[in-house]
Amino acid sequence: MQNLIRKRWGLFSLVLLAVLTFNPLTAMAIDLKEAKANGLVGEQANGYLGTVQSSSEVMQLIERVNKARKSNYNEIALRNKTTVDVVEKLAGKKAIDLTPAGQYVKPPSGSWMKK
Repeated sequence: MQNLIRKRWGLFSLVLLAVLTFNPLTAMAIDLKEAKANGLVGEQANGYLGTVQSSSEVMQLIERVNKARKSNYNEIALRNKTTVDVVEKLAGKKAIDLTPAGQYVKPPSGSWMKK
């Protein structure tokens, strides 16, 4: 039982690190922090960014961020001998939990909402 708890805690810690690492992505395009603050993008329950208001620049940002996240989630899944689906769901929950009030999230219910 303790081994399972340690494994889950380790996986949770890695997912948290992934979310925090790819949250602000300071060197990328229109700036993720600004895009979130302006309601252009939001965090989704699947662990990836989604489009709230579309433009080519926003789509490029989302593509870059989600590609990096997918790569990171694959690495975490391999290290923890679990599936990418499990990592994505944990990351999505954590990203939504960490999203500040006033920014958009898309919970499992499937509709964009301001937190």
